[in-house]
Amino acid sequence: MSVSLRTHIFLDALQPQLTGHICSTCRGFWPVPYEACLFVEVAPGMAIHRLLDRALKGTQVHPATIVVERAYGMVMLHAEDKGQVQLAGQAILDDLGVKETDRVKPKVVTNTIIRSIEPDHAQVVNKLRFGSMINPGESLLIMETVPAAYIAFAANEAEKAANVQLLECTSFGAFGRLYMGGSEAEIDEAAKAANAAIAAITGKEPKE
Repeated sequence: MSVSLRTHIFLDALQPQLTGHICSTCRGFWPVPYEACLFVEVAPGMAIHRLLDRALKGTQVHPATIVVERAYGMVMLHAEDKGQVQLAGQAILDDLGVKETDRVKPKVVTNTIIRSIEPDHAQVVNKLRFGSMINPGESLLIMETVPAAYIAFAANEAEKAANVQLLECTSFGAFGRLYMGGSEAEIDEAAKAANAAIAAITGKEPKE
């Protein structure tokens, strides 16, 4: 069975809030802020185990998150040494016999800002998040990407660019989902950075 590379994205320095969110949800080895990491997503999902094995046997990286669904599989690898993370990524590409540019080019499918969020709405969002909380009156950024794992890159770049709160970041499944809260001006900057990050990723157009 052939394996399709959906996501292959390198994060040079995990930001503190994204790191904390990963630690609150992962079942593997916890990362620490400013480590390098790699998100890989493939189809079918079970193939991710073979690729994880290849990466671990050849490098000194650690898996924080692995999610296996029937359609897609995703793994997040991290290490203090950026070179080790890059070597792990290359090992996965070599196993698949592809280049990084053979990954699927991401697309933003939802890009919404809710300004001055109502108290009831804020409480609903706060119940579903694993990160920070949003206060009534703040602005809420909601973003979705496909493939899903690219949303982590968008979240990381948004956190670099703006003083915002990471509420939720789901980097697996049919769509990646990001929720961020903060002042109107800061959320506008975060949205700008997140959209620019996704637009800068090269790859092949997905098959309909």
